[in-house]
Amino acid sequence: MKTIYIASDHAGFECKKEIIKYLEKNLSAYIVHDLGPSSSDRVDYPDYADLVCKKIIKENSNDFGVLICGSGQGMAIRANKFKHIRAALCWDEESAKLSRAHNHANVLCVGSRLLEVDKIKEICTSFLTTQEEEGRHLGRVLKLSSPA
Repeated sequence: MKTIYIASDHAGFECKKEIIKYLEKNLSAYIVHDLGPSSSDRVDYPDYADLVCKKIIKENSNDFGVLICGSGQGMAIRANKFKHIRAALCWDEESAKLSRAHNHANVLCVGSRLLEVDKIKEICTSFLTTQEEEGRHLGRVLKLSSPA
C-alpha cells in the first residue's frame, strides 16, 4: 500500500483536516499520515515541508506528499530543495495530471488561500490517480535530478 504524507502550515490547517477526511474516504488504496501541525497556531511552513520530504526519502520513493500553505509556493520551493523530491504547485486537475505524467512529481503543493477545498480535493484525486509516463518524458525527468 502506498502512503501519503500530508502537512500544512497555519494557513492550510483547516483545509488539511478536510483533505485528510476526503483522502481516507475516497482513496482507500493509500494510507494517510498527518505530519502536522496539530493546531492553527502560527508555524513555519519550511519545517513541515521538511517533515514530509524526509519521510518520503527515508520510507519509500513510491510514496507521495501533499503540502498545503497559503499560496502553495513556499512549500513547493522548500520541498524542491530535497534530492529525489519533485514538488509541483498545482492549481487545477490538468496541472496535477501533467505534473505526475510528464514530470513524475511526488509531492503536491496547493494554496488554501487561492483555491476552494472542493477544488483541492479534485486536484488531489487527479494527482494521486495519474500514472507516470515513460518514453520521451523519462530522459527529461532524469535531468531534473542531476545537478545544474
